[in-house]
Parts: sequence; C-alpha cells; structure tokens
Amino acid sequence: MTEPSPTPTPDLSEYQLGESVGYLLSRVKSTMSNLVTQRSMAELGITSQQGSILFMVASGKCLLAAELAREYGIDASAVTRLIDRLEKRGLLTRVRSNEDRRVVRLALTPEGHAIAARMPAIFTGVLDSLLGGFTAEEVGFLKSMLRRVLVNSGEQTGLTRDAASNLDSKS
Repeated sequence: MTEPSPTPTPDLSEYQLGESVGYLLSRVKSTMSNLVTQRSMAELGITSQQGSILFMVASGKCLLAAELAREYGIDASAVTRLIDRLEKRGLLTRVRSNEDRRVVRLALTPEGHAIAARMPAIFTGVLDSLLGGFTAEEVGFLKSMLRRVLVNSGEQTGLTRDAASNLDSKS
C-alpha cells in the first residue's frame, strides 16, 4: 500500500483554486441555488430546482421533459424523477399529444401556476442580495461576460457574439 503524500505535487501547489473562473462560477451557482432553496422551502415548500422547473413550464420555455434535461444539463431519468415528485404533489401533469402519442407535454395545475408566479420574486430577491453594491453598469457587464461564456460553450444555439452583446442594452 502506498503512503499518502504529505505535500502536494508542484502542479497542484501552484494552482490557485480561488482564482479559477470555473471554481468561482461553480461556487456562485451553488450559493445562489442554496439561497433560493432556503427561501422557496420556507415560503413554498419546494426546492430551487423544483421551483425553477415550474417557472420554466409556466413561461413556455420548457414544455417537454427532454427540453428540461437540455436546459439544466441533467439526464432524462433525473428529470423524470423531478417531474414524478412535482406530479405527485399536484403541481403539474403530463398531457399526451393527440397528434403524436409519443409526445408528452407538461402542464401546470392551478397550484403549480401559483408557485411558479412567486418564483421570480424569490430569484430577484436572492440576486439582489448577491449583487448588492454592484452598479447597474457592473451588472450589465457581468451579464455580458456570462452570455459570452454561454456562446463560447455552444449552449445558446443561434446566439452569436454580436447578438449576446446586443442583449445587454435590452436587459
């Protein structure tokens, strides 16, 4: 059996984790998700992911399980489990298409709509606290940079670098 190394290898000791953009983005996402979950659990009895899914369905952005899987970057079976929990709680239903019986759309119940309608205030409240002290110009610059990262990753199909920077003036 090999003894654990008491000192990190030179490559690891030179790497500044706190200076890594990937690490910082991951920490911000995790913090934001945890804060949204704290509020949404306290106010609505649901997690941030459940609330976000209800909001995406209510907005019409994601009406199929496959669309949710793509949006959140999670596998279809995980989405199915999330949908099962929301359906069991009476917040959404599955509706089979009359045109194509293989297609199952998601639809919110009245209670699901009521929760989805309250999510923007929770999202905004958390973001306001996280972005406290930022100027409007700094927030716009941050959004611009994040859009460029998304464009570079190919996540926003059809959104060019020019289109991403033009969105700044509209948001």
